[in-house]
Amino acid sequence: MKGHLRQFIQSGTASGILLILSTLLALVLANSSAQGIYRTLVYCPIGITLAGWHWQHSLLWWVNDGFMTLFFLLVGVEIKRELQIGALSTRQQALLPALAALGGMLFPALIYYGFNANDPIARAGWAIPIATDIAFSLGMLALLGKRVPPVLKIFLLALAIVDDLGAIIIITLFYSHTIAWLPFSLSLALLLGLILLNRYQVTHLSLYLLLGTMLWKSLLHSGIHASLAGFAIGLILPVKLAHVSVKSGPAHRLEQALHPWITYGVLPLFAFTNAGVTLQGFSSVLSKLTLSLGVALGLLIGKPLGIFSFSWLAIKLRWAQLPTGVRFYELFGVSVLCGIGFTMSLYITTLAFESQALVYIDYARVAILLGSTLAAVIGYALLRRRRH
Repeated sequence: MKGHLRQFIQSGTASGILLILSTLLALVLANSSAQGIYRTLVYCPIGITLAGWHWQHSLLWWVNDGFMTLFFLLVGVEIKRELQIGALSTRQQALLPALAALGGMLFPALIYYGFNANDPIARAGWAIPIATDIAFSLGMLALLGKRVPPVLKIFLLALAIVDDLGAIIIITLFYSHTIAWLPFSLSLALLLGLILLNRYQVTHLSLYLLLGTMLWKSLLHSGIHASLAGFAIGLILPVKLAHVSVKSGPAHRLEQALHPWITYGVLPLFAFTNAGVTLQGFSSVLSKLTLSLGVALGLLIGKPLGIFSFSWLAIKLRWAQLPTGVRFYELFGVSVLCGIGFTMSLYITTLAFESQALVYIDYARVAILLGSTLAAVIGYALLRRRRH
């Protein structure tokens, strides 16, 4: 197993625990006498001036539209690395997790849509249960230790990366606002500039980040979600260079610098600011049962059903092979763990309902927490019973 992959997986326990603690803290504060303090903190206005530009928004906005750009930047770098030199670099390696991820996106969306087809507002949330939370799911596998073979962890990582890629494409296509063409044209010009830097093997990371910041600013005004600028930069940063080693390249250097900040800073802060649902939210599960069932069952049933059925079919048709040392029972257990949607599901929730149905956000958040928690518990229990 490659060193960077081992390091990523080994950090799963700590990051998963930190995400859980951040979520619990948000829930406790939102349902205690400190609720007012929590709300004030989350919506506290923060002003930032950078290169003559000034922005003033709430902490929640900065987390969701600003800091999450760094998360997508890291995702973009990881996807490109795995496609070029990692777990997705060959057709045989990529086919099984890619097909599994496709099934894991299709089935939850169909389940959600089946429950909410008659509600034009709720329909906008069809993509909420399609995503897998890498940190949480890998954290659960890490807690199982040697009960789970390393190849199963690699499969989960590859699947989750493809899953993230699918979620980002969906965000781009379905959760962008009406396009403002002037800033969008500027975004295309900046994107071309980044591609040219890659084309001419430029290794100065500061140039990529400068153009990337300008791209984020222009996307912010174009109607396309600004956080996608991070993903674009991550995909463009060169991983393999003719004249330097992979570890000396800008992609690797940025990944090493960002990873601890994202894992132990951005994601826990995202959980803290987005998971603070009041106990009234639990009664809202019944008041909007179709939305809640669509999200919770999409995660708990749709994800494992889609992942496992597509994987089983691909293996039986001999399009792909079952990972060495892994049985279908264990593959099913990992499929259940992939129902931990959390981070990306919460993020898509804010995009789906931010403009017209803010009350729906609480309904979806409660269902995400319930579905993800059940998926974590059931998946862990299934894999814990694995026989060596």
